[in-house]
Amino acid sequence: MEDITKRADKLEIAKEELAFQNKERDERADELAIAKEEKGKRADELAIAKKEKGKRADELVIANKELAFQNKEKDKRADELLIANKEKELLLLKLKRAASVFSHAHEGIMITDATATITEVNDTFIQMTGYTSEEVLGENPRMLQSGRHSSEFYVEMWTTLLSQDHWSGEVWNRRKNGDVYPEMLTISAVKNAAGLVQHYVSLCTDITTMKVYQEQLEHVAHYDVLTDLPNRVLLADRLSHAIALCQRREQSLGVAFMDLDGFKEVNDNYGHNVGDELLITVSQRMKAALREGDTLARIGGDEFIAVMVDLDNIEEITPILERLLQAASDPVTIGNDVMQVSASIGVTLYPQDGSDADQLIRHADQAMYGAKQTGKNRYRLFDTALANASKMQLESISDIRSALYSREFVLYYQPKVNMRTGAVIGVEALIRWQHPERGLVPPLEFLPVIEGQAISLELGEWVISSSLSQISQWQSIGVNLPISVNISGYQLQQGNFAIRVAALLAAHPEVNPNCLELEILETSALHDISKVSATMNACHKLGVRFALDDFGTGYSSLTHLRRLPAQLIKIDQSFVSDMLEDTDDCAIVEGVIGLAKAFRRDVIAEGVETIDHGLALLQLGCELAQGYGIARPMPGADIPQWVSHWKADDSWPAWELIKDNRTWPNKV
Repeated sequence: MEDITKRADKLEIAKEELAFQNKERDERADELAIAKEEKGKRADELAIAKKEKGKRADELVIANKELAFQNKEKDKRADELLIANKEKELLLLKLKRAASVFSHAHEGIMITDATATITEVNDTFIQMTGYTSEEVLGENPRMLQSGRHSSEFYVEMWTTLLSQDHWSGEVWNRRKNGDVYPEMLTISAVKNAAGLVQHYVSLCTDITTMKVYQEQLEHVAHYDVLTDLPNRVLLADRLSHAIALCQRREQSLGVAFMDLDGFKEVNDNYGHNVGDELLITVSQRMKAALREGDTLARIGGDEFIAVMVDLDNIEEITPILERLLQAASDPVTIGNDVMQVSASIGVTLYPQDGSDADQLIRHADQAMYGAKQTGKNRYRLFDTALANASKMQLESISDIRSALYSREFVLYYQPKVNMRTGAVIGVEALIRWQHPERGLVPPLEFLPVIEGQAISLELGEWVISSSLSQISQWQSIGVNLPISVNISGYQLQQGNFAIRVAALLAAHPEVNPNCLELEILETSALHDISKVSATMNACHKLGVRFALDDFGTGYSSLTHLRRLPAQLIKIDQSFVSDMLEDTDDCAIVEGVIGLAKAFRRDVIAEGVETIDHGLALLQLGCELAQGYGIARPMPGADIPQWVSHWKADDSWPAWELIKDNRTWPNKV
């Protein structure tokens, strides 16, 4: 029983332990469930934390990108600021420079607004006009007008300015003190980005000094230095105008060529100073013997030409000629000496003679020699019928055309040189007629016959084409020389002249157009200067150069010299040949050289006969020359050998070494 009790106790204990274990197991199960639940919560929290971490990482990447972009923008703005600062510095520098130029410019500067109200002027403008800035600011530039220009002048100025945004020209204005002065004026419009005018800027230069110099040059170029009578240049101008006036009025005019008899003896016995005094006195008397409107010109030495206009009949000229004879033959007292000369006068009439100006003078000259041969101190009328009978028979136009097609014309070439350097700078092409019976005929015997005829254009083109062929031939043997060709005003004024020149150049592609120079006779009738200038500019674009030939011998003006785009002026040989003895010719040569320099043209002298001619020209500032003292015209085949052997006289290149001791002008 006791054993049963013990087993029952043990069983009860075991049961209690089992219940306790079950309880602990349940507790551990609950704890495990709680732990598992906690673990799940922690896993959820960890997932949430991981997700938050990823989100923060993404936000960090975005933030880094934004920061990088901001840094880049910051750097960009820094660069832009740096550039802006540099541009500002450059702008300030430009403004300072502009202000300096504005203040210190040699030109007067005036700025207006779009309504032409003056807003700013510089110091030079103030000095030029005499007005203070306070007196002109707010005013209109018309306050400077001199009254010398018409209203049409200003209308044209503004029309050009408004259409082209630019105008340039010569204007006469008035200073504050009332003095009228010339200025070179340039006006430019300044527009904004929208194309609207904001300002007008004008630059002006006082050209008073240049005008005075120009007037002096004009006087030297047109008046005799000794007697102050018109010279050959002005005579040609007045005679041409007188002929045109006669044609309109259907009147006559007379041309008298006068040579003083016995003047050489006065010079030889009493000296040149007394001879000059005699010339001055006699010229004043002869001028007084003419009527108002007539012209007396001295053309050199003791030779004079009178142009008598407005003659209704031939008889009107007789008393004028008798007064001229009396004026020339009246005794002249110089110091203690009384001397007397006379005049031989040759006279021709227009239109009875039916000639141009040059022919009238030549015919009067011929009649003058007739007066000398028949006893001097008299006048003689030119006999047209007798002159025509004694004149060589000229070939007809058809004969000249036949000669062209038969290749009877040839070109001779006269070299042109630089006397200072000794270089051969080119040649001039001179046409000759190789006549089968008469031999070599000079151009003056056939060119006047075809002047103004179609055949003259054909012959002119033949000369240009032949010259280009000659250049090509010389180039093939290593001789590179430009050729200058004479052209008439008639040929130059053909509407297709530039096109024809282009075609001739195209036919010789191996020749550089710069090797062709076209010489225009100054006496050519250039009717439309603007058209001629446009034609010359068209030829310039082809590469062709131009020269004004025989400058000073015919009708000319400084306006023509300024407007015609010729690079070279040629001094006529008639002035050069006598310049060593004739002070008038010397003055003309010096004047032409001065004109060339004033208009920035090259100048060449023809008619250099001696070494002294060359030295005289060098001392006057003319280095380029041609003439018999250098070389006579020669066939093209002879040019290469001449070029290889020619050498300038030693005294020419050396003249600069002695130029400070210029004795020649004093001797003249």
